[in-house]
Amino acid sequence: QVQLVESGGGLVQAGGSLGLSCAASGRTVDIYAVGWFRQAPGKEREFVSSISWRGGITRYAASVKGRFTISRDSAKKAVYLGMNSLKPEDTAVYYCAGGMSADSYDVWGQGTQVTVSS
Repeated sequence: QVQLVESGGGLVQAGGSLGLSCAASGRTVDIYAVGWFRQAPGKEREFVSSISWRGGITRYAASVKGRFTISRDSAKKAVYLGMNSLKPEDTAVYYCAGGMSADSYDVWGQGTQVTVSS
C-alpha cells in the first residue's frame, strides 16, 4: 500500500507564495500519478494539478495555471506544489492523492490548510 503525507500549508497574504510537499511511502512503485486537489468551505473538492510518477507529465487547472508549479523528486519519493501570486480564492484544504492508474486517485493524504488573506 501507499501512504501520503502533506506538509507546508499556512497563512499568507494575497500575492504571496507557499510551497506544499507530499511525501510518499510504501509501495510507491505502484503509483501512476500524484495529484493535488483542494476543497474550500461549502464547495466540492476540485482538481488543482497532477504529475505522472515516472514521466513527469504535468496538468493544471485553468484557475492555477501560470501561478502554481508541480514537481517531483523521485529519489525522495516526494511531490511538491509551488504556489505563487496567491489569491483569497485559493484558500482551501489541499490534499495530495495518489493514483495507481490513469482512471482514479486511490490514496489520499490528510490534507493541509492554506489560507490567503486579502
